[in-house]
Amino acid sequence: MESAAIIDVLSRAVPAAGLEAVASGDGMPTMYVSREQLVDTCRALRDMPELGFAFLADLLPVDYLPREPRFEIVYLMASLGIAGFGDTPKRLRVKVRVPGTDATVPSVAGVWPAASWSEREAYDLFGIHFSGHPDLRRILMPEDWEGFPLRKDYPVQIKQAVKTYEPLQVSQEQFVANIEATRDRARND
Repeated sequence: MESAAIIDVLSRAVPAAGLEAVASGDGMPTMYVSREQLVDTCRALRDMPELGFAFLADLLPVDYLPREPRFEIVYLMASLGIAGFGDTPKRLRVKVRVPGTDATVPSVAGVWPAASWSEREAYDLFGIHFSGHPDLRRILMPEDWEGFPLRKDYPVQIKQAVKTYEPLQVSQEQFVANIEATRDRARND
């Protein structure tokens, strides 16, 4: 199913979604959705029988500094093509533009619970807020960390030289002996 066909179906369910088809070189249907209509659009994508995008595979933030809108959130989803989940397997990429001055997007964790973890990562590393998220807090960085390390304007300061280690050197005979000893232990267990 192409982007235009998906947009036609969605336009009936969410007329104010502001859908925009995008040409992609990888063959995956891609479209932009307005952030105000994101949750309604995602719910329609999941619930409409002709679409059936029941699986959110990933949610990825992108920082396009200095461009404005600065951020995009990319949602990768799939329709499984099994009974109750769409008629044929298909993939879809949905993008939402997010201005740098108001880095807020509605949470889709109520539509796909799997989005909760990815939204927390996007908040922690990019500083994008997901309104309506059930537990929006840092997940990778310490609670007292200042800033968002994956933003392009994050001040990176490397004060320590890169550590290099010598690779472990063993002879061919030692390597073979280690493998045989491991096999012997596995047989005896």
